[in-house]
Amino acid sequence: MKSSTRDKSEGKWHKIKGKIKQITGKAVGNRDLEAKGRAENTDGKVQEKIGQVKDVAGK
Repeated sequence: MKSSTRDKSEGKWHKIKGKIKQITGKAVGNRDLEAKGRAENTDGKVQEKIGQVKDVAGK
């Protein structure tokens, strides 16, 4: 698997996991879990963008 494809798929996976944690934390009133979910969601977005940049750069 190409590096860019792997980055994009892992980024999407982190976004999904982060969103689940964020919603769960909000539902149960756990601010720490909600914050961790928000952070993981952001990390996923960044990783997905890195994959897109690699596609454009041709790596």
